[in-house]
Amino acid sequence: MTAGEARLQAMAAPEGDIAAATHTLVVGPYLGRAAVAARGNPSGSPEALRSTEARLDEAAGLAAAIELDVVEAIVAPVQRIRPSTYLGKGRVEELAGVIRAREIGLVVMDCALSPVQQRNLEKAFGCKVIDRTGLILEIFGRRASTREGTLQVEHAHLAYQKSRLVRSWTHLERQRGGFGFLGGPGETQIEADRRMIQERMTKIERELDSVTRTRGLHRQSRARVPYPIVALVGYTNAGKSTLFNTLTKAQVMAQDMLFATLDPTARATKLPHGETVILSDTVGFISELPTSLIAAFRATLEDVIHADILLHVRDVAHVDSAAQAEDVGSVLRELGIETSAARIIEVWNKADLLDEDERTRLLNLSGHGRNDRDSDAPVLVSAVTGEGLGVLTARIEARIARQRSTFAVILPPEDGAALHWLYENAEVLDRREEEGGTMHLAIRIAPEKEPRFLNRFAGARRLNRVG
Repeated sequence: MTAGEARLQAMAAPEGDIAAATHTLVVGPYLGRAAVAARGNPSGSPEALRSTEARLDEAAGLAAAIELDVVEAIVAPVQRIRPSTYLGKGRVEELAGVIRAREIGLVVMDCALSPVQQRNLEKAFGCKVIDRTGLILEIFGRRASTREGTLQVEHAHLAYQKSRLVRSWTHLERQRGGFGFLGGPGETQIEADRRMIQERMTKIERELDSVTRTRGLHRQSRARVPYPIVALVGYTNAGKSTLFNTLTKAQVMAQDMLFATLDPTARATKLPHGETVILSDTVGFISELPTSLIAAFRATLEDVIHADILLHVRDVAHVDSAAQAEDVGSVLRELGIETSAARIIEVWNKADLLDEDERTRLLNLSGHGRNDRDSDAPVLVSAVTGEGLGVLTARIEARIARQRSTFAVILPPEDGAALHWLYENAEVLDRREEEGGTMHLAIRIAPEKEPRFLNRFAGARRLNRVG
């Protein structure tokens, strides 16, 4: 280990200890349904669909993801957002009393606070305050392990803090770990230099350009292979990594924890009928994910943008499954991906956690048991037990087939080289031999290989049209 690596490890190590010793209060300042409607949010929007209890549990889970000692989680209903403190005066005083009584050192507000609101609440509470965006950034800072992920997190964090200038800047020298809201050298470094921040952001942008170019070269090399890309997307903790591990026999980190996976992972795997695909595991989405963070991770999500098939993994055992699906759809639209596109397969995961009645209901909705290999219906699976995975892989194969042409080819018995080429470059769906040895084949071929195929087999007869 180099001296620099040792220094970084020493800087990052105490974060868990600081977090464990930080008594934390999680506050859910949620608008009532009437207030949500008054803001123009339709009844089917994620904000209207999501239950208060589930939102608070998720916020507490986010805090626990970086080992904070969550002493209490409180819902603080809001009828109208106050520009100065977000909450009403009476609610602020009530929470301040709880903070003093429970010796709270950090308050997590499960909302987006303006810099003024954050500073005013810190004065009123007498402790540090962070909002949902700051907490997510802190988690991302802990989870990022690749150079690209670390740079993207730091850039997003600097953009977030640029207008605030109320935090220490020790993290400007750090290349991993969190970003210091739990500790820091104190008031002497609160006055930050905007120019220093901008210079660091500009440097990161240059480095990210280089990393993005490298990722583009990797993608081009994959395109030359080429294999279809199947990307897993979904709400955080929906079970994407567990499904990824089950399908690829990989060992990607998979825990019952929000944002267990941050950096993308790709593996080649074979489908039951021999088709090789690149399966890509990606960062989980979450409600109220800031646009700036989506932009920061756009390069990380390039596999999603360019994927041939998207597996939208949903935790159907979660009380807010419908709202989570809407949030994922919103992020996909931000990336320019149409959520009704034919390349999306909805995967209803965690069937093992359902009661029998709900499991039966969802099985009927998903069309299991019928001849649905090429259906657009969702697939009910359990990544843990393996239930439904055969249906899922068959659905993936059928969806890939939609994008490919099939041809009838007749080969003389002596043309072994041509037969070998077909087996190497196409899927041989059917093969029959006449008495004299003449071969009749039905093959399916990827679009990028079709020109070479037609050049070599000019007499091939097309059996279908893609689309």
